[in-house]
Amino acid sequence: MSPTAPGLADTRTLAAFILLASLSGIGVGLAKVNFALYALSLEASPLELGLVAGAQTAGLLLASLPCGMLVEQFGPLRLYVLGSLLAGGLFQLLPLVGQPLLLLLPTLLIGLCMPCRLVSLNAVFMQQLAQVGEARAGWFRGSQMIGMLLLAPPLAALFAGWLGAGGSWLPIGLLFVVPALLAPRVLHIYPARRQGAEPLSLAALGRQLGVLREQPALRDNCLLEFCVQAAAMFFSYFIVAITVQDYGWSAGEAAALLSVHGLAYIVALFGLGRLLGGSGQAGFAASLLLCAAALASLGLSGRAPLLWGGALLLGLGLGMLQVVTLSAYARHGAQLGHGRIAGLAVLAGPGGSLAGSVLGGVLGEWFGLQPLFLLFVPLFLGFLLRPSPQHPQPALCARRISR
Repeated sequence: MSPTAPGLADTRTLAAFILLASLSGIGVGLAKVNFALYALSLEASPLELGLVAGAQTAGLLLASLPCGMLVEQFGPLRLYVLGSLLAGGLFQLLPLVGQPLLLLLPTLLIGLCMPCRLVSLNAVFMQQLAQVGEARAGWFRGSQMIGMLLLAPPLAALFAGWLGAGGSWLPIGLLFVVPALLAPRVLHIYPARRQGAEPLSLAALGRQLGVLREQPALRDNCLLEFCVQAAAMFFSYFIVAITVQDYGWSAGEAAALLSVHGLAYIVALFGLGRLLGGSGQAGFAASLLLCAAALASLGLSGRAPLLWGGALLLGLGLGMLQVVTLSAYARHGAQLGHGRIAGLAVLAGPGGSLAGSVLGGVLGEWFGLQPLFLLFVPLFLGFLLRPSPQHPQPALCARRISR
C-alpha cells in the first residue's frame, strides 16, 4: 500500500468499498437465483437441483484456502479482477448447456472463481478494521447482504421476465465484470505482496489448516462462524416449506417472513457494532441467548406471532454474532496475515451453510423440518462456556503472542 493511499478511514474510499461489496453481493445473489431458474427451465429433478447447488458450494470450499494464500502473494486486486473476469466469461457459456447434469462442470468452475472475490474483499476489510473502528465490523457483510438478500431477488425476477433464465446470463456476467472496473479504486490500499508470504503448495495448505490446531481462539471463532451460517442457511432454506406446507401460509407471507429476518440481520450488522464493542462478554452472551430463544420459538410453535418474533430475533442475534466473528478475524489477521485468515473465514462460513442445508435434507424426512431448529439451541448455548472471540482473555492473548 502506498503511504499516501487513503484507507477505509477516508469517507470516499469507504463508500467506494461498500459500493463494491454491494455490487459483488448482487452478482452472487443473481447467480444463485438464476441457477435454480435455469435448471428448472431444463426440467431438472430435485436431485439435479441439489447437485447444481452443491457444485457451486464445492468449488467455493475447494478454492478458499488457496485464495487466502494467493492474496498474501499477489495482493487482492489482481485476484479479485481475475476471478470476476473468469466468472463473467463462464456465465456466457451457460446458455449453451442443454441438460441439467451438464451444468455441474461450469457451475463448479464458477464456484472456484468466487473465493477470488470473497477472500480479497474480506482480507482488505479485516486489514482496515483497526482504522475504521470495530463498531463498523459488520458493515462489509451488511453491504454484501443488501446486494444478495434485498436487491438480487427482485432483479433476478425482472431479468427472467424480460430475457428468460437462459438470456439472463448475459447481464449477470456483466454484473461480475463491472465491479472489476471499480476494484482498482479500492483494493490498492492492501499491499501487492505481504512480506514473508509463503508460496502456494500442498504443504503450505496443510500448515494453513494447522493454524486452527495451534490457535484455539481462532478455531473457536471459525466454529462459531460455522454455526452462525448453518443456522442462517437452515432458516432461509427451509422456513418457506415449513410455513407453507405445515401451516398454510401463502407464498407472499413466507417471503415477507424471510424479508423481516434479512432486514433484522442487516440492521444488526450495520447498527449494533458499537453496542457489542463496549459490552464485552455480556454482549456476546446476550447474542447467544437471543439466538437460542429465537431458535426455540421457531422449533416449538406454529403460532404466527412466535414465528414472526423468532425470525426477527434470529436475524438480530445472528447479525450480532457475525459482528463478533468478523472483529475476531481481524485481530487474528493482524498476527497471521489477513489473506490467510480470510481464506479460513470463507471456508468456515460456506461450510456451515452447506451443513445447514444438508441437515434439513437428511434429517427432515425422519423428524420433520421444524423440530430441527431445536438442534441448534445447545450449540449456541455451548459457546456461553467460552470467552468472547471479540474480547479474548488476556492470558490467552499472551500465550498466542509468545508463540
